[in-house]
Amino acid sequence: MEFFQVQFSKADLLVVAPELVLAGFALLILLMSAFIRSERKGFLGYTALVGVIVAFVSLYWEMGIEASAFSDMVRIDPFSLFFKVMILIIVLLTVLISLAYVKREGIDFGEYYVLVFFAAVGMMLMASGANLLIIFLGLEVMSISIYILAGIMRDDVRSVEAAFKYFLLGAFASAFLLYGIALTYASTGTLDLGGIGRILAERTWINGLPILITGLALLIVGFGFKIALVPFHMWTPDVYEGAPTSVTAFMATGVKAAGFAAFVRVFFFALPSLQPYWTEIMWGLAVATMTVGNIIALSQDNIKRMLAYSSIAHAGYILVAFVAGNELGQSSILFYLLAYCFMNLGAFTVVILLGKKGEENTLISDYAGLGFGHPLLAVAMAIFMFSLAGVPPTAGFMAKFYVFSAAVKANYYWLAVIGVLNSAVAAYYYLRVLIYMYFREPEKELTIGGFSPAAVLAVIISVWGVLHIGILPSAFLSLARRSIEFLL
Repeated sequence: MEFFQVQFSKADLLVVAPELVLAGFALLILLMSAFIRSERKGFLGYTALVGVIVAFVSLYWEMGIEASAFSDMVRIDPFSLFFKVMILIIVLLTVLISLAYVKREGIDFGEYYVLVFFAAVGMMLMASGANLLIIFLGLEVMSISIYILAGIMRDDVRSVEAAFKYFLLGAFASAFLLYGIALTYASTGTLDLGGIGRILAERTWINGLPILITGLALLIVGFGFKIALVPFHMWTPDVYEGAPTSVTAFMATGVKAAGFAAFVRVFFFALPSLQPYWTEIMWGLAVATMTVGNIIALSQDNIKRMLAYSSIAHAGYILVAFVAGNELGQSSILFYLLAYCFMNLGAFTVVILLGKKGEENTLISDYAGLGFGHPLLAVAMAIFMFSLAGVPPTAGFMAKFYVFSAAVKANYYWLAVIGVLNSAVAAYYYLRVLIYMYFREPEKELTIGGFSPAAVLAVIISVWGVLHIGILPSAFLSLARRSIEFLL
């Protein structure tokens, strides 16, 4: 019974302060939604905005400290703090683009913001978990919230189908992850990440090597599904296309960031002794993910499906840094995720602004003539496409530069070459959007579906992030390096 008697103090609560703030505001919004009349539901979105700001403020108590809480199951360190800031940025931008969008699409329920907040709580637990059970708990809290958000447009068949597919495949992936955790526990006798690392370093696990390697493979499958690695990517295009665009933007960035945070913490902190075993697997997954994502994206006419396959390819680029495993590679994982957050959320925000009720305008051909009809919006979209393609001086260029440099320094020359070739292929479908915007006559009049100052602010923040990180990358890379070195 002593196993279940977990004691905690005020200091423990400070370690999870942002999570508690988001959970508290989620419950407040849920309570408010029961009493606010339908015509005033927009007030819930502004309450959510206040909640994100308060969560940012709560991070003040976590800055510059390294501590554990709840019997060493949750940690606060520069690594988890980096991801908490990133996740809150993603939540902030998601709330901004949702204020007008949810009203337009008829999904302005209080539950929408509640689920976004609980998903963010799960993401933060994945980033700060020091125990495999906490990481799994965070993953499930995040996943269940995203399943519901994907199908929140109950009258849209595509949305319901997307949620159902995501739920079924996600359940299988969770089972794989849980079996991997069980086999790791069977081999090491502990679920604590630090304890696993110490046991493996002492090489007392040799007799259980087959079980441990099997557990390692199952962990890769479980995490691979969440970050959309090939061949665990099947759900991505259908779910991205069917889900509400604001939810697609949230899951494309937040889920990937949380998945890689847990991936890095488990493999570099707990399983570095097994690096010779998982490096070759990751090498193959990186090549397959980059290549499949980019090749299939070439034939997409729907911009949401194109960005879905693009997100798969970007997971492959990040995995290149994962394979490199050196100091530059590890820090460039964090740098790449931060850059990806701004450029992807910005692109989806433009998609939202150009849609309207019953007419999302998600075909690439719908963007014909946008450069003349809405020049400022077209410039923003061009910046995001250039960044995704890796064109200087954007954040995407510097992210790829650091990733491929890390591969070269680690003597993975062929992996770097394959990555560069894939980037060249990807430039075709990103620049295709620009060709339609500036060199094609519009097939129909494209109007902004309801001007949203909050969404425009999200675009401005995203453009600033893409250009600032691209032009002054050294400060952000140094921050990423300081964050990752505390983990190793």
